[in-house]
Amino acid sequence: MILSWNAAAERIFGYTAEEMTGRNVRSLIPEDRQEEEDRIISTIMRGERVPTFETVRRRKDGSEVQVAITVSPVRDEDGNVVAASKIARDITEQKRIRSRLAESEQRFRLMADNISQLAWIADGDGWIFWYNKRWFDYTGTTHEQMQGWGWKAVHHPEHVDRVVERIQHSWDTGEDWEDTFPLRGADGNYRWFLSRAVPIRDEAGVVRLWFGTNTDVTEMRDAEQRIELLLQEVNHRSKNMLAVIRSLARRSDANSRDFLERFDQRIAAIAANQDLLVSRAWSQVPLREMLETQLQFLADAQAQCELAGPIVELSPAAAEALAMAVHEMATNALKYGALSIPEGRVRIVWTVSGDGSSQDRRFAISWRESGGPAVAPPQGAGFGTRVIVDVPRHKLAAQVKADYPPEGFAWTLECPLEAP
Repeated sequence: MILSWNAAAERIFGYTAEEMTGRNVRSLIPEDRQEEEDRIISTIMRGERVPTFETVRRRKDGSEVQVAITVSPVRDEDGNVVAASKIARDITEQKRIRSRLAESEQRFRLMADNISQLAWIADGDGWIFWYNKRWFDYTGTTHEQMQGWGWKAVHHPEHVDRVVERIQHSWDTGEDWEDTFPLRGADGNYRWFLSRAVPIRDEAGVVRLWFGTNTDVTEMRDAEQRIELLLQEVNHRSKNMLAVIRSLARRSDANSRDFLERFDQRIAAIAANQDLLVSRAWSQVPLREMLETQLQFLADAQAQCELAGPIVELSPAAAEALAMAVHEMATNALKYGALSIPEGRVRIVWTVSGDGSSQDRRFAISWRESGGPAVAPPQGAGFGTRVIVDVPRHKLAAQVKADYPPEGFAWTLECPLEAP
């Protein structure tokens, strides 16, 4: 039974002291929470205090109010428990604020964990204390491993010192930070990320936080490198085009009545080959078809080329790298090598060796010229050497060798079967 009812209780519940004095406190408790009072009475009768807990009570108008309740036993002179002192504090606004904060936190988490970037937050000194879920999913690390300067562990050892130096400069000066570097994924492979961080300042202009993101630009970076290489290749091929045309002209019989027709067909074959390369560049290409396409511009000299090997499908990257190399070697053979005279020959042979899965098998291809003019090694390594040797070596993780014995140019490539 309620013995006293102060003004604060009147404000919270809407009942006056006259209305509530003598009534059972259970009239304030919703039906589905009556067991709370049972536990309170049991605890008080044992002489124990009921710690503060949050619950719901009912106002005079029937509405519910969020309250925090603390109950303590009241004893008489002999120490017997004769009553209970119950303090109820209205926490409706506090709960509303807490709910809004939780909703805001949920929205932030939803956004932060589902954006395509890795994201993180550091304090004003650069100590990183928060990462989004995508960071941990990509790196396979834990928060304990990454907090502070732990992020250095997933940086490439060849880049980490440079990255630390540049980001420390931003920590010290408060300048926006931007850098591009590789980060190691949970699978052990590195991918390139464009990374940025901006300072968050207080009203006095002091940097309190840093918010940073890492955007995966691996495919974009590879595409830019391919474009740069292809532009160089286009430029290089355009310089060779007149020389190729002159060679075709020399091989044609200028006294023949069908000279112009034959010559025009050979020029058209070169143009058709370029169109075919573009149309097939980014799909699976049979190796033999790629070779035949690349050798079409040779016209009659194509008959001097022998192709031999099993069926092998090329990935887009492998088709691009090998096609460029084959075209370069064919151009050189037509200009200077075995295909510059009718008696010369070129033999292109490829093999697949090893047993088991494609990871354990090896792919090899060779280009060998014979019957042509005497060959001598080039005096320097130009763009042509890069196309023949460096590009396939990098693209296919291959072992590539170019030899220049007097009897004819020879080129070999060997790589894992899964690379082509």
